[in-house]
Amino acid sequence: MSIIEAQAPLHEAHRDNHTHRDVNGGWLRPAVFGAMDGLVSNLALMTGVAGGSVSPQTVVITGLAGLAAGAFSMAAGEYTSVASQRELVQAELDVERRQLRKHPIDEMEELAALYVSRGVEPALAREVAMQLSRDPEQALEIHAREELGIDPDDLPSPMVAAVSSFGSFALGALLPVLPYLLGATSLWPAVLLALLGLFACGALVARVTARGWLFSGLRQLVLGGAAAAVTYGLGMLLGAAL
Repeated sequence: MSIIEAQAPLHEAHRDNHTHRDVNGGWLRPAVFGAMDGLVSNLALMTGVAGGSVSPQTVVITGLAGLAAGAFSMAAGEYTSVASQRELVQAELDVERRQLRKHPIDEMEELAALYVSRGVEPALAREVAMQLSRDPEQALEIHAREELGIDPDDLPSPMVAAVSSFGSFALGALLPVLPYLLGATSLWPAVLLALLGLFACGALVARVTARGWLFSGLRQLVLGGAAAAVTYGLGMLLGAAL
């Protein structure tokens, strides 16, 4: 009795605090990284062009063109990638579905052996596998989870991936262009706003990592700033050479 009472506070604490971050990132990870990609790529593109001593109008056109081209490229790439992945998963599910239909006993034994390998008693593992295999769709879901590591009911949507990538990239790429659209005639307001955006994106990344927000924000600011500085220098060299 004393042992149970001594362990009770630990059990209570475990029950109350046993939560985890979303290690897959959920919607936050692709949204933040898409915006960050748009920020870095368009900022670097604009600073490279501005380094060639061109007019502010040319920098604005370059930034808007980079926004449109990058956003459409990201959307097309994400759609194709996710659609291909989904088609591959569906093909593997069809293979597993045929195996369950043609060789139900073998598949049941395979499932029982899997549970045995995880420490379940053989008789109990076989009984569980028999019960789970009575429903073909349930059996397919379990085999997909155990053998392929996927959830047939939670496959990613190509359209959602494309739209979210387009929107997040465009939002990030808009930041360095925005000061020009509001009347700025030099590069520095655009650089300042973009660097602030990079710091904010880096701080948000801390939501899906184990790092602190200050470290993540500063890291992204430094990396993005370095990319902009390098392309600005290249733009100056090319502008002078041409």
